[in-house]
Amino acid sequence: MDTSSHENTKRPFRYRKVRFRRSRKTSPGAPPGAGVSNVEQDALKPIVRICSYDAENMDVVNGSTAEDVQLARNKYPDRIHWIEVQGFGDRNFLEQLSQDFNIHRLEMDDVVNTYQRPKVEETDEHLFIISRPVNVDPDTEGSEGDTTDDQVSMFLGKNYILTFQEKQINYTTAVFERLNQNKGFIRKSGPDYLTYAILDTIVDSYFPLLEKLGNYLDDLEDKLLEAPEVYSLQNIQGSKRKLIFFRRIMWSEREKLNELLRTPGVFIKDTTKRYLRDTYDHTIQIMDMIDSYREITASLMDIYLSSVSNRMNSIMKVLTIISTIFIPLTFIVGLYGMNFAFTDPESGKELPLNMPELHAQYGYVIVCLVMVVITILQIYLFYRKGWIDFKSKN
Repeated sequence: MDTSSHENTKRPFRYRKVRFRRSRKTSPGAPPGAGVSNVEQDALKPIVRICSYDAENMDVVNGSTAEDVQLARNKYPDRIHWIEVQGFGDRNFLEQLSQDFNIHRLEMDDVVNTYQRPKVEETDEHLFIISRPVNVDPDTEGSEGDTTDDQVSMFLGKNYILTFQEKQINYTTAVFERLNQNKGFIRKSGPDYLTYAILDTIVDSYFPLLEKLGNYLDDLEDKLLEAPEVYSLQNIQGSKRKLIFFRRIMWSEREKLNELLRTPGVFIKDTTKRYLRDTYDHTIQIMDMIDSYREITASLMDIYLSSVSNRMNSIMKVLTIISTIFIPLTFIVGLYGMNFAFTDPESGKELPLNMPELHAQYGYVIVCLVMVVITILQIYLFYRKGWIDFKSKN
């Protein structure tokens, strides 16, 4: 085990609870497809980045209005356009953008209501895809950090890909760098390959998180075997909730990719589907890791209960040994505490059967030595029986 994992065991092993996001639902009887009217008042103002590229050239424009997007598309009509929108704080902008790209109100409703399960829908104009990346709070350390999920909505057209996300977090930085540096086939391929690159980046981002969680479970197992802490049960339950959190997302991601591979269409080429199969294999690997960690988490609960039970048994054994040692000592001091007289106070006659040691010169010392000898003999007897282990850490 590496040094960092040992350092983690030295500090308090407190786990942060993973809270599942609740989707915002419309009131019963409300008309469907409310669209951008569901955008919250305190939503972030949108940040727009337009990447227009072909095999040789690439231009990046930062805009804030739908007109900026149309200008970039009209300026380079033969190029592929990647329009990134981060933030939903401008309803007019979102409404105009949905009109320019023929986005249905029901689709826009799924975009702004940011808890939708990963899915894919195909229309005549575009392919609508939803993915859920995971974000770890950078202000917290390691696998103890707050883990939240986000929604990335994608519209794949003939020569464009339009992405929406509520939070202003760059989940696709690696894809943009590949595009900017012209690495691989990303510029030479169509927008379907760019869509694959984004989906693959989102799926692969789960691997380091699960690796950290696996290291965390290893450290937690060591702590449970050594000495359970106050927060051990909370740590186990927190790990279990996080695995449920990952599994719920990845199950839908796998089904979505399977549908993309099986659905014939004009938006994703067969050459790109070969790459999507690799991403699909990654989702299966992630599901296998999640299932393995769930079994480990279940075994950790058994280890915790066994450790607590063994520790309680050790405590009870020590207390029983102490009580057993003091039983003969208590008998002796209780016997000599009965205060029987050696002589009859009325007649002065000696009573030889009533504790002759009461007037012995060294009676007190002799009784103390006898009690010490009894204690030593008992401890030796318990040691020979194996009831006392002086080498045990407990």
